[in-house]
Amino acid sequence: MLGFVHYPSWISPEIIPGLPLRWYGLMYVVAFAITYLLFVYQVRKRKLEVNDDQVVNLFFWGIIGVLLGGRIIGTTVYDPTHHYLTHPWLIFWPFNSQMQFVGLAGMSYHGGLLGAIIAITIYCKRKKLDVLEIGDLLIAGVPLGYTFGRLGNFINGELWGRATTAPWAILYPHAERLPAKLGWVRAIAAKDGIPITGPDQMVNLPRHPSELYEAFFEGIFLWLVIWLIFRKHRPFKGFLIGIYVVGYGLVRFIIEYFREPDPGIGFPIQLAQPVLRAHPALLLNFTMGQILCALMIVSGSIFLAVLARRSKRNPQAVEVVHEGESLALAQAEAQEKRETRKGSARKLRKKIR
Repeated sequence: MLGFVHYPSWISPEIIPGLPLRWYGLMYVVAFAITYLLFVYQVRKRKLEVNDDQVVNLFFWGIIGVLLGGRIIGTTVYDPTHHYLTHPWLIFWPFNSQMQFVGLAGMSYHGGLLGAIIAITIYCKRKKLDVLEIGDLLIAGVPLGYTFGRLGNFINGELWGRATTAPWAILYPHAERLPAKLGWVRAIAAKDGIPITGPDQMVNLPRHPSELYEAFFEGIFLWLVIWLIFRKHRPFKGFLIGIYVVGYGLVRFIIEYFREPDPGIGFPIQLAQPVLRAHPALLLNFTMGQILCALMIVSGSIFLAVLARRSKRNPQAVEVVHEGESLALAQAEAQEKRETRKGSARKLRKKIR
């Protein structure tokens, strides 16, 4: 009995064979749609003064930021050949050298996040919208939408994990073959019932389905934590943004130990013995994804600390609007409190005089 699962042969990246319609692209549409619906739900629930045109434009520019940032970072930071740096006009060219439509594969999550932050911040500043409030509303739905992006990776049969003997491991048909002369390769093959005919054989070993790990933990799990726990108990505006940045960074950092590092990059920080990228996790070797996630954890923690300190110094500047409350009402109440304090201060000064 084989100790692994074969990658489903009926799965194809193309929705309709021969047409330039791919499941990966459709998953992006689903991801944006889910985030949009959850955002609109919160706006209406809280009765915020954000009109439909502003919501549509906000998402339009946010999506542009995701695509630009994700593609630019994905084709520069994660391209060891530097092909796109010398041929920048190909960064957004969706065809290969044979003029076959392949879409924009090679999107970077970290680049997409950075691009979205920049685009949304600029839009909110121009339209005089509260960046932190809008950001919290968006973040509350982002992880659930992100789930479908990782499902798109699985449908593409890409971003597989490192070799493993776990019973739920998947044998990806296009995964990198590994030399049978290595002891750990032979050990995994023997346990999984994969025959080896000689030391020069290249073996396709079962891998961790790391895209599915990410879809669940970076998507569904993180969304449930933010939506059910933190969303209704925000101590200040921007809290959900910081929680997401730190939470995603932490979860992704751990999952990277099961995901195979990017080709040509491997382990930029390697403190243990040199190994193949497919080798089971070694805690002292760090991938590019882990380096970027560590930066996310640090920056998210600093962001939360700054906002927490700011909220103590000036509570009105970060006043939270809870579900069912009107933004105008909350602002009026805050103004009333300020006027009351000013009146008390004036009375106190008169008494002193």
